[in-house]
Amino acid sequence: MTSNFDAALTSAPAPLERSPARVFVLGDSLTYHGPDQAERPSDPRLWPQVMASELASTTGTHSRSDLAAGLGWTARDGWWALTKDPRCWGELLPVADAVVVALGGMDQLPAAIPTYLREGIAVVRPGGLRRVVRRTYRTCAPPIMRLTGGRLRQLPQAATDRYLTRIVTAVRILRPDIPLLVLSPAPFRSRYYPTAAGHEPARAACREWAERERVELLDLDPLVWPGIRAGTANPDGLHWGWDTHRAVGQAVAQRLLTLAPTGPAEEFQ
Repeated sequence: MTSNFDAALTSAPAPLERSPARVFVLGDSLTYHGPDQAERPSDPRLWPQVMASELASTTGTHSRSDLAAGLGWTARDGWWALTKDPRCWGELLPVADAVVVALGGMDQLPAAIPTYLREGIAVVRPGGLRRVVRRTYRTCAPPIMRLTGGRLRQLPQAATDRYLTRIVTAVRILRPDIPLLVLSPAPFRSRYYPTAAGHEPARAACREWAERERVELLDLDPLVWPGIRAGTANPDGLHWGWDTHRAVGQAVAQRLLTLAPTGPAEEFQ
């Protein structure tokens, strides 16, 4: 059976009529989680909104971000959203003036058990047993990660590369001339994921992947580490403070403007 997304790939629809500049952001919870809690995606302090504000102030036109993201999303979840959610492939991508792929941060995190088992905790029944299993996992996972040195990832690097390539390929087929930016996996310092041994290999692998696929890459390390070291990040050690959101949003906007093939003022209008 041919899916709607397959049909969209075949027809490669042209961008729809629009007035504001729109950036389609495909990401994880770093796009909508602040230093205290998850926030509404429209919160102006979040980096996608900072990005839109920076684009607007630079180009003199109204700009907005369209977000598709979820807690714990990996590159695989992003691919599923792009291909299975009709709002992504049918509404957001066709009207986008640029695409930002902000995935891979969850992929790099150490795992205590295979990801499919961890995600399966949510469907354990009855509810009392599920709560016991979840508490047991949360207690045991950090020591196991520390003991194994993070050798097991939430998503293997080869799978991350494969799903990122699928996302980029789909975007290029549907919108061959659109500016496309990918963000590197962000650094972290978390008691829930007590080893960051996999971060530098994941960062290097992302650079190699970007070079191989000829994708523009923004390295998050210089933007995220200051907030972690200053103690302004979320106490979970994963999500960012408002200073980091501001820095990332500004950097993404600046990079997108350099990618505009016909100049900032003409591209974002």
